[in-house]
Amino acid sequence: MRRPSAYETRARELAALAGFDPDSRVARPGEDVAPEHGGRGMPAWCAFRDAARAEHLAAEIAAVVLPAQDAAYHDAPLQVFGAHEAATLAQMRNCMGVGNVVAGVVCADGHLGYAQPVGGVIAYAGQVSISGVGFDIGCGNMAVRLDTPYAAIKDRAADILADVRRVVSFGVGRNNAERAEHALFDDDDAWRDADMEAYRRKAVGQLGTVGSGNHYVDLMRDEAGFVWIGVHFGSRGLGHTSATKYLKLAGGTDGMNVPPAVVDEASELGQRYLAAMELAGRYAYAGREWVVERVRQIIGGAVTDSVHNHHNYAWRETHGGRELWVVRKGATPAWPGQRGFVGGSMGDDAVIIEGVDGAASQAALYSTVHGAGRLFGRQQAKRTFKREQMDAWLQERGVLLAGGDLDESPMAYRRLPEVLAQHAGTIRVLHTLRPFAVAMAGDGEFDPFKD
Repeated sequence: MRRPSAYETRARELAALAGFDPDSRVARPGEDVAPEHGGRGMPAWCAFRDAARAEHLAAEIAAVVLPAQDAAYHDAPLQVFGAHEAATLAQMRNCMGVGNVVAGVVCADGHLGYAQPVGGVIAYAGQVSISGVGFDIGCGNMAVRLDTPYAAIKDRAADILADVRRVVSFGVGRNNAERAEHALFDDDDAWRDADMEAYRRKAVGQLGTVGSGNHYVDLMRDEAGFVWIGVHFGSRGLGHTSATKYLKLAGGTDGMNVPPAVVDEASELGQRYLAAMELAGRYAYAGREWVVERVRQIIGGAVTDSVHNHHNYAWRETHGGRELWVVRKGATPAWPGQRGFVGGSMGDDAVIIEGVDGAASQAALYSTVHGAGRLFGRQQAKRTFKREQMDAWLQERGVLLAGGDLDESPMAYRRLPEVLAQHAGTIRVLHTLRPFAVAMAGDGEFDPFKD
C-alpha cells in the first residue's frame, strides 16, 4: 500500500487543468521506455506534485507572521549566488526581516532549511539567531592528507572500508563502541556556563559517532596520488539538545517556515546560548578529529596536511569596520587565505578551497558553499531514482560504498563544479579530491539529530 502524498489533491487538480487524466500513465523522470511500451511509468498527477508542493510552500511562507523590526535594519542587502527555488529565497527574506540584520547571503548550494535556508548567511548587530545556527550546532567538514599513496592501498580498499564501517558508529543516536577520551569532558566551567551538565554523560558515549543523512566518511585521492580522509558531521545529541532547549527558552518554534528565534548577545539567555554553542562546537571538532584519527589508524601512514571548518555556527567578525555576529547555516567561512574542505555528493569529487579577497567576497560576508546542494528532497529522491541507477553511477567512477541509500544518491544533488563556478572570484580550488570509498549510514538507520 502506497503512502499518501500531502500534495496529491492539488496535484490532481493541476494535472486536470493541464488537460491530463490524473490517473493516466506517463514516463517517470529519466525513464527511457514509455509506459505504453513496457516502461514502469507513473500516474500523470505525480508529474504535478512538485508544482503543488511549490504552491503550498509559497502560501505557508507568505503566512509567516514576523515580529516588528527596527527601521534601521529594514532592507538590508541580500547577495544571492546561483539560482534557487522561490520558496528558498522567500524563506531567506523572512529571516532578513527579523532582528538587527545588517546583510545576508544565499550561497549557490542553498535550499530550504529549518527556519533559515541551508546555505544562508546573516550578519547581525549584537544578536545571534538560534534558528540560523540550527539543530546540528558545529556541523562541519574535516579533511586530512596522508603520506600514503593510493597505489599502496588500492588492493585493500574494500577491506579498509569494511573496517571503517565496523569501527565507526553510524546511524540513530548511537554510542561509540570505543570510549573516546577528551579534555573537553573535564572542563566543568564550560558545561556549567552552557547549562548542559545533564547531558555530559551521554555526550561522552556519543563522541566520535557520525550519524546518518548526508554525514559520511570519505576516502579520496588527490592529483599527486596521495590518500585523503574526509568526514562530515556535527555535535550529535549535544548540539540538538542544546538548540532545542534554547530555542524553546527564546520563544521560538521548531519548524520549516517559522520566524527565526533571535537573541541579544548581552542578555543572560544570549550568553548561555553562546556558551552552549561554543561547547557544542568544541565537541564537534573533537568528534571529527577522533574519527579521522581512527580511520588513519586503519589505513596507516602519517598526516601531512589538515583542513577543518564548521559550517553551522556563529562567529564574531569585523565587516565594513563593524563588529557583527555572522550566522552561517550550511555555509563555509572563506576569509582570504582561509582554506575549507567542500564535499560533493556521494561519488563526486570534493575540493579543498581557499578564500580570496575582493568586492564579491566582501559582499558574500567571506562565505561560500559547504557542499553541492540538494535538487531533490529525501523522499522525492527515493520516489524518482532507482538503486540500480545509483550503483551504476558509483561503479562508473570506481567508488566503493558501504551504507547509503537513494536519498543521498548523486542524482539528487547539483554538480559541485557548477556550484563552485557561481562563487568564482571569491574562492579558488587548491586540490580536487577523487573519492574511492564512501561510508555512510544505511537504509533504515534514521538519525534524530537534524542537520
